[in-house]
Order: sequence, then C-alpha cells, then structure tokens
Amino acid sequence: MSIASRGATMAVDWEQRVNFDRLRRHRLERAKATLRESDLGALLLFDPNNLRYVTSTAIGTWERDKNIRFALLFREDDPILWDFGSAAKHHQLYCPWLPETSWRAWVPPIRGAMPDSTGVPDSLADLVFEELRERGLEQEPLGIDVPDMTTLLALQRKGIHATDSQPVMMEARRLKSEDELALLDHAAAIVDAVYEEIYRMLRPGVTENQVVAQAMKILFELGSEHVEAINAISGDRCYPHPHTFADRLLRPGDQAFFDIIHAFNGYRTCYYRTFNVGYATPAQLDAYKQCREWLDAAIEQVRPGVTTDKIAEVWPTAQELGIEDERAAFGLQFGHGIGVGLYEPPMISRLHSLDAPVELEVGMVFALETYCPTPDRRSAARIEEEVVVTADGPQILTRFPAEELLVAGRAYVRGADLIAADGGENGRAPVFSGGAAQVAAAAKPD
Repeated sequence: MSIASRGATMAVDWEQRVNFDRLRRHRLERAKATLRESDLGALLLFDPNNLRYVTSTAIGTWERDKNIRFALLFREDDPILWDFGSAAKHHQLYCPWLPETSWRAWVPPIRGAMPDSTGVPDSLADLVFEELRERGLEQEPLGIDVPDMTTLLALQRKGIHATDSQPVMMEARRLKSEDELALLDHAAAIVDAVYEEIYRMLRPGVTENQVVAQAMKILFELGSEHVEAINAISGDRCYPHPHTFADRLLRPGDQAFFDIIHAFNGYRTCYYRTFNVGYATPAQLDAYKQCREWLDAAIEQVRPGVTTDKIAEVWPTAQELGIEDERAAFGLQFGHGIGVGLYEPPMISRLHSLDAPVELEVGMVFALETYCPTPDRRSAARIEEEVVVTADGPQILTRFPAEELLVAGRAYVRGADLIAADGGENGRAPVFSGGAAQVAAAAKPD
C-alpha cells in the first residue's frame, strides 16, 4: 500500500492518505488473533493504550490516570467498551466501526474512589461475569492489564480466574502496519518543528520551563493530542540525569538536552536532542561525539534477524560510565518499542537483553537512546533516534540534525580570531549574525 503526503492532516479525495478504517480493522483483528493463540478466554482492559488499540476510542488525556473506562475483548465477538457516562452515547452516534451495542455506560470503582460500600465494585464483577457466562467463558482465565485493587478483589470474589493480559496485547502491538508507521512518522515530524524552535530560542537568560512552555504551544498547534512529558535538562543538572525540567536559567557554555514525548492520533514519540548555549568546550564536544558513536553503532545493528543482545553489546557498561551497576544505569543506554504506548516490545538494555535477546522483525519500531557525561560530570550529551526495522535495514523517523553538536544562541568568538579572519589587513572584524550558524565548529578551550 502507498500512503501519500505524509505530514498532511486533512483528508482529501484526490489521493490516498492514512486509512483510519483500515487501521481500526488491523488493530482489532491483530488483538483477536493473538488472543486466539493464547490460553486466555477473554481480556478485560483498563489501560488507555490498550483501549485505544482495540476500540479506537479516547476521551481526552484526563482519562489516563483514573481507570474510568474498561473493555472486554473476545476471541470472535465484537468487543464491549463501558465508558464514562455520556461518552458511550457519543460513541453510538459517531463510532460506527463497532455496533451500537459495543458502546455502553457504566461506573467503575475509579481507583477505589467508589469503594466496596457503594456496591460498585461487585456490580462491575457481576457484569463482567455475566458477559463471560453468556459465551461459556466464565471458567476460563481472564487476562487483565491494570485494574485497581478494588476491582481485582471484586472479580476474585466472583470466582473469576484473573491473570495477565499484557503478553497478548504486547504481542499484538509489537509489529506496526503501514498506517501506524505513517502516524509515527507524523508524530516525529511535529517534534522536528519543535526542535527548530528550541534551537532558535536557546540563549542565556531563558529558563528550562520557558523552553517547555514554548514546546507545548507548538506541539498542540501542530496537532498533538497528548503531551506526556518534556524533559529539559541543562548545565550541572545533566548529571545525574533527573528526567524532568526546572526553572533553571541557561548560561553561556551550558550543555542542554531535551526529550519530547507526545502523541499524534494515539502514536507516540520519544525524541532526545542535545545543544550547547553560546559555545562548547572540547570536553563537551568529546562527550557528544562518544554519545553519537554509541548510538550509530546500535543503529548499525538494526536488521531483520539480528537479536537485541547485539545492540546492547555495543553500549558501555554501567561501570564504564562510573555507575555502580546496570540497575542504576538503566535507561541511559536504552531501546524501547514505541506505538500507542511509550514502552512496547522490543525493550533493549544491558540489564536484560544479553541474557534474554529478542529477534528483530520487519515492522518493529523502537527508540534508541544514548547518554555520555563529561569527565567533570557537569555536562552530558543525550541523543535519541526512532528506528523502523525494514527488509533493507534501519529507517530513521527522527530528522532534526544530530550528527554533530549544535551550538545555539549568539556565537562567542575571540577578537583575535576576528582579526585573523580578516587577514589583518585593515584591522576590521567581519560581521557575524547573532545566530548559531557555523558555531558548532568553534570550541572554547576548557
């Protein structure tokens, strides 16, 4: 299949773009197929990522931490989604890809906010049991992903044999269709634009949280539906990696790295880039160069049939980074599948991949990220690329340039250098713009 005009958001009649009907059918059939191959009778799903994959519905980012929606997935029958109040009616009117009977209203325990004394948890268990009984599934294992404890205990009181649904759902979500790949590509394109703005705004006096605010603005203006996190980390906050942002002022010579995690039509990004403000020291350039080399070595291994231990092997050990063990270093040299969830198969690290490797297959999409601090531990480089496994090797979705360290803000150049650049004939310095054009090559001595 061929998808035209990747990066466009409007449907048109004159070319084929992302086919959402095809996407919905593909995801539901893939989930049913993996369920049929398992020993589970049905799945009871609460995780918004699983609900999006199976039912192609969402009711805003506020749902994500509340367990207010749940669905039953069967081997053959249409799934049933119990939604929050009037959302069920909205689905009946505007979500015709499943019959109206698939969309129902109900009240779950909402992480224990509706406790046993309200009767809600046991009513939910009765409801689920009855749907299973009608299909002769009440004695078969029921896979569940992330219920609250109140719900789980109610199901157990009803005699339902609860077990883990995630092996089934992770298997379903492991390989991406052409429509999924196009949406992942579009999500990355939005972040390309955000990094262009970040590059332009970095200068002394700007704070990390100001960068985050501007990034949020652009993400939503360009169509993001959910911003899970933006890491903005600079200066001495670079080591150890705190995975957050602060109100810290950027200063000349700071190294700063950012991670933008958002979703476009349900599909995520995890996308790091590192910059310097004003100038870069040799130690910072060396750290960036090493970080890039580790990343490129990992990308070079991405081929169908290669196993994930081969990727993990090219990364440094925790001890080589000055960290006590792989648990403490986890996530610094890292790979993770990406799709409707931030973390999907395959997961890649030195902690587990050397002993439990997974074979790469065409259609897998994952982010590879590396990290390298400077010897004084006051700076660090962090780079990440999103990679598709194709029959011909790796395809990179993340396009903002990262082969070399980019220096943003005004170029700080010594006067002697300006005289030398003029040839010393008239003593006049050439005029430089305030941008960061050729500054990546201009390092300030330590």
